[in-house]
Amino acid sequence: MRVSPAAPMPAALAEGADAARAAAKAADLGQILGPLPEWDLSDLYAGLDDPAFSTDMTRAEEECRRFSESYAGKIAAMAGGPDASARLAEAVAAYEQIEDLLGKLMSYAGLVYSGDTTDEIRAKFYGDTRERLTNASGDLLFFGLELNRVDDAAIDAAMAREPLSRYAPWIDDLRREKPFQLEDRIEKLFLEKSVTANAAWDRLFDETIASLRFTVQGERLSLEPTLNKLQDTDGAVRKEAAGAISDVLRSNLRIFTLITNTLAKDKEISDRWRGFRDVADARHLSNRVEPEVVAALVDAVQAAYPRLSHRYYKLKAKWFGKDSLPYWDRNAPLPQVEQRTIPWTEARDTVLTAYEAFSPNMAGIARRFFDRNWIDAPTRPGKAPGAFAHPTVPSVHPYVLVNYQGKPRDVMTLAHELGHGVHQVLAGPNGALMAPTPLTLAETASVFGEMLTFRKLLAATQNPSQRRAMLAAKVEDMINTVVRQIAFYLFERKVHLARAKGELTTEQINTLWLSVQTESLGPAITLDASYEPFWAYIPHFIHSPFYVYAYAFGDCLVNSLYGVYQTAGDGFAERYMALLAAGGSKPYGELLAPFGLDARDPGFWQVGLGMIEGMIAELEEMEGKV
Repeated sequence: MRVSPAAPMPAALAEGADAARAAAKAADLGQILGPLPEWDLSDLYAGLDDPAFSTDMTRAEEECRRFSESYAGKIAAMAGGPDASARLAEAVAAYEQIEDLLGKLMSYAGLVYSGDTTDEIRAKFYGDTRERLTNASGDLLFFGLELNRVDDAAIDAAMAREPLSRYAPWIDDLRREKPFQLEDRIEKLFLEKSVTANAAWDRLFDETIASLRFTVQGERLSLEPTLNKLQDTDGAVRKEAAGAISDVLRSNLRIFTLITNTLAKDKEISDRWRGFRDVADARHLSNRVEPEVVAALVDAVQAAYPRLSHRYYKLKAKWFGKDSLPYWDRNAPLPQVEQRTIPWTEARDTVLTAYEAFSPNMAGIARRFFDRNWIDAPTRPGKAPGAFAHPTVPSVHPYVLVNYQGKPRDVMTLAHELGHGVHQVLAGPNGALMAPTPLTLAETASVFGEMLTFRKLLAATQNPSQRRAMLAAKVEDMINTVVRQIAFYLFERKVHLARAKGELTTEQINTLWLSVQTESLGPAITLDASYEPFWAYIPHFIHSPFYVYAYAFGDCLVNSLYGVYQTAGDGFAERYMALLAAGGSKPYGELLAPFGLDARDPGFWQVGLGMIEGMIAELEEMEGKV
């Protein structure tokens, strides 16, 4: 059938043409990027039908039952007598081995699912695995509860001796939960109901986000490549991408509003039963950070809005010849600066070279991720958006997921996630119970890895225009990490506090979103009604309430840490690697002490914020020289 150029193209042909254009663009981009690695998960299991997975699942269920039969109702008696340390250590070691096995099974299911959250087979596999493991871990729930009911003097005496002293940091952390634990049957009910409560809503969010498609320049894109268009060199493309995101999110706001209301209420119920006084107290407890330290961070960042984000975006608007920028230009590349697509091999070499200059050991660990296919880099339909480093379990190794599209920020993201990966590898020998790092330090290695990479690139850049572009990009990243994440935290607080008084409408959530964004970004960024729905795609609000302040905590901490590094003599790298290797075995205050840093000091946060302010001042000094 022939179609006149002036006639509307039939839908089927239009879709075919869109697909052809998209395929051509993808092919061009792929040729520049080069082959991108996809992770090899066989170190966990060979596939969904791997007999080893089924065998391990059955073994995990049996070991959970046997553990319960061996120890349930007996912990208090074991804690008495001269052999308490040995008997309790034996129980904790058995518990740790089971936790490693459960973690291996769940990690594999989660990684497979993140590869394509729209695939029903993967989704069922993930859901079934989570359900079986939740049921199995119900047999373990008694252990922590009974340990926390042991008399303080008895448990302290047992922990003071070998072999239980090895697990003292884990037991100390566990006992911080003591004031908020409930009766055993209620705890088990909370655990079992999580499959049909918060976990189910989490999954609904993931699958909804993964199924959305946004039309930009005739291409139907998933969320990640559409967000990437907001960094396009063409302002018209950025505007179209922002409009597409706004329209699609707005058309789905009913479901996102329901998810948000339900999860906020679910958390409020849990917090109320456990006796938490503030909406974020549970997160502070799990992070092992004092609420007043977080409050000092938030206050310091809010007070710095005019000196940081407001000041920088006013400068950026001037570069664009405007008084203010529309929100879709907030992360736009600078005008009249060449933007090139960075091949994967160059990104790899850039990060490894920066790591090598700091610590050969650090680079050697990072290199394993490339050499052994521990990274999944391509952007695919259905793949989880964003990036993460999954620690899996100490008996295996971490995996990294990125959506690499060749932007300079993608290189920084790679450096960020590899920092996490190095941290997780170094912490692994602490075992399944003490390898996990509280969020107060979880972002330290990632942000430090970014900083090393940025400083390496900046030092090698002599062209004033390119140098300004690099410095501006770093300032934007730091503003996104510090100012934006604190604004996210304040938005969450407003949502959860308001939800405690009754269900929120979409309009109410939109209003709260615009209020915190307007305050944080300042008058040089124009936010109109089309920006209202952008809260809906942020996964941290769903999966990890109040997680976001950890990014600001980590960035400011790293700025201070890097300042120490710049003036430190020999031995800094070794001390830094020891900090990472400690995992969760020491509190953050003790780990920072060798560097002369104390996050409890009211002036601590000003050091980190001052580094961002100094970079903005340097950009201002470049005016007229570029």
